[in-house]
Amino acid sequence: MKNFNAQNIIAAVLALVICLIVIKIVMGIVKRITSKDNINNTLSVFIQSAMRIVLYSVSALIVADILGIPVTSLLAAFSVVGLAVSLSVQNSLSNLAGGLTILATKPFSEKDFLETADTMGTVEQIGLFYTQLRTIDNKKVYIPNSEMSQTRITNYTAEPFRRVDIEITASYDAEVSFVEQKLKEIAQSIPQVLNEAPVPNEDAVFANVKNYGSSSITYIVRAWVKTSDYWSVYYNFMSALKPAFDKNGIEMTYDHLNVHMN
Repeated sequence: MKNFNAQNIIAAVLALVICLIVIKIVMGIVKRITSKDNINNTLSVFIQSAMRIVLYSVSALIVADILGIPVTSLLAAFSVVGLAVSLSVQNSLSNLAGGLTILATKPFSEKDFLETADTMGTVEQIGLFYTQLRTIDNKKVYIPNSEMSQTRITNYTAEPFRRVDIEITASYDAEVSFVEQKLKEIAQSIPQVLNEAPVPNEDAVFANVKNYGSSSITYIVRAWVKTSDYWSVYYNFMSALKPAFDKNGIEMTYDHLNVHMN
């Protein structure tokens, strides 16, 4: 280690001032870049904090080198400490890596409704370590980001439109074309059902035979709606179905067994 003298101290002070000015300029640029609308606020804060730590660490090493402090020894000490810390918090680091992956790739956003391997709910918050979901029955579920970044996720609200698919069974005694017509009429009577499909080569409302069962015919009904209207249309259709079938003499079948005795 060199002996401290006025020349070294002055040089170190000047280097520190220059480093602080450079840090201020660089952080201003980083802040402008990370403050754009397409960058999540949590990710923006993390990037700025990480960049600030790196810049201050480099500045400290530069000043230490000018003062004659052996930088190599400091780096070796920091490496040992860093390794020990990383081993003790490896699960947290895994969650952090998962959180950064989610924030960077954006498979979902806050207020989206998701289905994971074992949970369904609305995204309340995307943190660096946990993603918070609010379930349909108003429970808060915290899922580690290491799991969220690796599991299969179904995002039900990512698109502005969805298709409601409903299967209905009816008796073989009912004319197929008549049942299909009534199913279309029921769907079209719901105000939230769209008049035109938002995707090409699709009908806004579709009804047809899906398969022939042992005691009934299964029909499929499809109707395009806004994503926000999905469940409203589904339940309105189900509520209107039986009264419409009863009015038109269409039997809704159920499993039954006929026993013949001699």
